[in-house]
Amino acid sequence: MQRRALTPTCDEDVVDAIADAMRDGDRLAIHGGGSKADIGAPTEARRLDMTRLAGVVDYDPAELVLTVRAGTRLAEVEALVATRDQMLAFEPFDHGPLFGRPAGPATIGGVVAAGVAGSQRLSAGAPRDHLLGFRAVSGRGEVFVAGAKVVKNVTGYDLPKLAAGCWGRMFALTELTLKVLPRPRVRATWIIDGLSPGQAVAAMALAMGSQAEVAAAAHVPAALGGALSRTALRIQGFAPSVSARGAMLAAGLAAFGAARMLDADTGAAWWAEIATLGMLPADRPLWRINVPPSGGPAIAALAEARGAAWLFDWAGGLVWVAGDIEPMTMRGAAQQAGGHATLVRAPAAMRAAVPALHPLAPGVAALETRIRRAFDPNGVFETGRFHDAD
Repeated sequence: MQRRALTPTCDEDVVDAIADAMRDGDRLAIHGGGSKADIGAPTEARRLDMTRLAGVVDYDPAELVLTVRAGTRLAEVEALVATRDQMLAFEPFDHGPLFGRPAGPATIGGVVAAGVAGSQRLSAGAPRDHLLGFRAVSGRGEVFVAGAKVVKNVTGYDLPKLAAGCWGRMFALTELTLKVLPRPRVRATWIIDGLSPGQAVAAMALAMGSQAEVAAAAHVPAALGGALSRTALRIQGFAPSVSARGAMLAAGLAAFGAARMLDADTGAAWWAEIATLGMLPADRPLWRINVPPSGGPAIAALAEARGAAWLFDWAGGLVWVAGDIEPMTMRGAAQQAGGHATLVRAPAAMRAAVPALHPLAPGVAALETRIRRAFDPNGVFETGRFHDAD
């Protein structure tokens, strides 16, 4: 029978939950909105539900700084900063649609802990670049703060960098301080149709190296529904600048074909489809492949040879692949291309057998374990979700 989830409302409740877990020999699975709950192996660990640790602590639009509790919904955070014409520049997204569920439950703590970033990560950076500081409770049951709100980092680690992408395997985030940025007045999407994967990567590389200041770049092959493949480049800012840079971009890419600008609504809808992966089949295992952009075409060729669907984001540095490809083959191709492969979606049996995260080199794995042990010496947060308790 499923045990009742623990629902802390303050740091002290989290401390008590960890103390109880250590006493009882339990493992705790940190849980927010559940939008990413099906990433990683199924686990029987007791759930530490952080959703009641929610709400805005402080928002200073003039200083571009926002402090919120970790269980605050991402949608609420984005709605709040939008009222002041600001945004989370790393463009996070809710994973719910990737698993056939509606968007909405994702929390800001879960987004940061998983290092979630959308198409604009290409130009604005990842969550780790926007997390200024945080409060958390370690696996020792100790409350600590790190980053912008303290004079000295008490551990010697760059903790905001460690917290973003740690997947809750070291400590439970309870409060986050994030940098926000002004929302662009205008966004324009320029497209070129009919490019091959190699041509698309070359065109996007040229665009990123130009003075057009491209904010996002993605490519979708014709196999995903269009008569032709589509390479899209987004420019944003003030209207006169966007217009001038768009003309510059179109002229610079003339060797790849005639570029044209989508109307604003069509462009916004296209990028939304990229964020939710609505173009990819929803009933196949889903891989997230991070490679140098030059390695993207090789991953695309493998996917096509195995009957899988794919698309490029981050100018080819991120390849989403949906299909039945043997895990060792997928990971071997990613590694050969200079990157790594994360298993995002798969049946429970496959998730139990295949680690979600790309296996680390022995030396790096040993270092990661030492860092995790520094915060969680008893393995309270080692639930086996990422095969860390095997």
